[in-house]
Amino acid sequence: MPATTLSSLLTPGAQNRPIDKIGAEERASKFTKRSIKKEAKVQGIKLAISMTDLTTLEGKDSPGKVQQLCRKGITPDPQDPSVPSVAAICVYPRLVPVAVKALDGSGVHVASVATAFPSGQLDLEERLKEVRQAAEDGADEIDMVISRGAFLAGEYQLVFDEIAAIKEACGDAHLKVILETGELETYDNVCRASHIAMHAGADFIKTSTGKVSPAATMPVTLVMLEAIRDFHRETGKIIGMKPAGGIRTSKQALHYLVMVKETLGDRWLTPDLFRFGASSLLNDLLMQLRKQTTGVYQSPEDFSKD
Repeated sequence: MPATTLSSLLTPGAQNRPIDKIGAEERASKFTKRSIKKEAKVQGIKLAISMTDLTTLEGKDSPGKVQQLCRKGITPDPQDPSVPSVAAICVYPRLVPVAVKALDGSGVHVASVATAFPSGQLDLEERLKEVRQAAEDGADEIDMVISRGAFLAGEYQLVFDEIAAIKEACGDAHLKVILETGELETYDNVCRASHIAMHAGADFIKTSTGKVSPAATMPVTLVMLEAIRDFHRETGKIIGMKPAGGIRTSKQALHYLVMVKETLGDRWLTPDLFRFGASSLLNDLLMQLRKQTTGVYQSPEDFSKD
């Protein structure tokens, strides 16, 4: 996108109108008051499972840990074959080949964080090199982090250009752009960063790395969903959304699904366009699903902690 086009994107208009903080927070809170009945709850929980990105991003990650995570992602509940697989397994770039082999033929995607996750504090060429390697090794999806310092300094063209360059380096892999909303300070900044990322080529926009607090919140996610809606109206392009970090319970997940449905519509209620980045969420979803189908509460110990 030429600089003049980016400049026009950032001038006052529908995509850059000031966000009503109180209004956004009140709208988001209303989604938590929807009543979801038993059958709809079962369907919603299964949908949430299919939208989950199971992630391991620790210094002690090993091939064995990734292989175990992949097995859980393919078959989240070995006792219930009706439970769908998760959407993706997300790992550091060096472990992409391990995940690719473990997930072969399963339909579960391989995602990899790149661009010096979570800080993004590396020279662009080094970040591009990491992205290219992960894509060459078989990653279906790349999760990048924007340069928050540059964004907060008003260097929007730099942020745009880096995202565009990383998108090109992804090749056929989808690009999820992490805004790290906990560091962006205002809803206006979240909206602006969302539009920059989408215009630069993001396939998904994502709230957080999960390493900064606050991570995903319903008001922030609502602001990003509305940015996706406005972008779609403006361009006809469909962009996915991924709240990550801080979503731990089935109840919360269902509230997010209600918000997606009422903001963007049923079209976005698919793993192709909406994901949860919250590995700890999966076990609660499995526990609540067993409760709904058997009438008996399950213990957290009934499910693996991977």
